[in-house]
Amino acid sequence: MTVPAAVLAAVLFLGMAAFQASLAFGAPMGAHVLGGRYPAVLPNRIRAFSGLAAAILAGGALVILARAGAIGWPAGLSSLLTPASWAITGFLALNTLGNLASKSRLEKTAFAATTAALAVLSGYVALS
Repeated sequence: MTVPAAVLAAVLFLGMAAFQASLAFGAPMGAHVLGGRYPAVLPNRIRAFSGLAAAILAGGALVILARAGAIGWPAGLSSLLTPASWAITGFLALNTLGNLASKSRLEKTAFAATTAALAVLSGYVALS
């Protein structure tokens, strides 16, 4: 049951990563992030952070998949999978609270639900 949970988490992670990448490349969706502070394209500095967020989210997918045994992981780094999985779970829980506090309706609804689901799935995989 751990592998299906990890695969579902990976799909959600990659969906969020794709959204962040689109922001980094200049998609005019600023009204849906950061509480709607920027109505269209994000400023370059913020776009750079969206690019970094996309990479971190993709990395989170890899860590959770590896922790579940769905993909291989370098043997020398395997001892890091459990603590990394818990760090990801904690980050997602905090991110959910931030999304719920946002002024953006999309962040409050879709993003909060997605990060909450990711926190639960990641925690489940971390426990395995």
